[in-house]
Amino acid sequence: MIPKYFFLTKGVGKHKDRLQSFELALRNAGIQHCNLVNVSSIVPPGCKLIPREKGLAMLKPGQITFVVLARNETNEPHRLIAASIGVALPADENQYGYLSEYHSFGETDEVAGDYAEDLAATMLATTMGIPFDPETAWDERKQLFKASGLIIKTTNITQSATGDKNGLWTTVVAAAVFILE
Repeated sequence: MIPKYFFLTKGVGKHKDRLQSFELALRNAGIQHCNLVNVSSIVPPGCKLIPREKGLAMLKPGQITFVVLARNETNEPHRLIAASIGVALPADENQYGYLSEYHSFGETDEVAGDYAEDLAATMLATTMGIPFDPETAWDERKQLFKASGLIIKTTNITQSATGDKNGLWTTVVAAAVFILE
């Protein structure tokens, strides 16, 4: 069972019940009708990133669906939460790539997304032997990774939200969803 495709999606949900808030976030992401199985962080060799709409159209209700899922939740009013998936794909399609999941409090979409993207790229770079200084800024390392010619693409998908002012549960999700067919 090696996925041929994957897509990125995100969502947010608010409800008085924690579980229902999560369900609404999955609905907003478009993956509520699948049986989700969490997997770790590897993008198989040759697995293609496709648009969200194309990926969602390939899912069937009740299907066992493998995902890398980032999730965060709060019922604290006005608390900023984020969930992010970072992606790093190698130039060589015979090599595997990396996904990272990141969950944070008090960070914007941009900050959380950059961190998740950096995590994935750093994991891939270390397996490929690309020399870099981990103390340098992400923008600098991103340029170095791409200039090496070994990493072709890095990206992220991030969902943030502010906790409901009345204390409803607020849940954010970000996911990389694998398609087997």
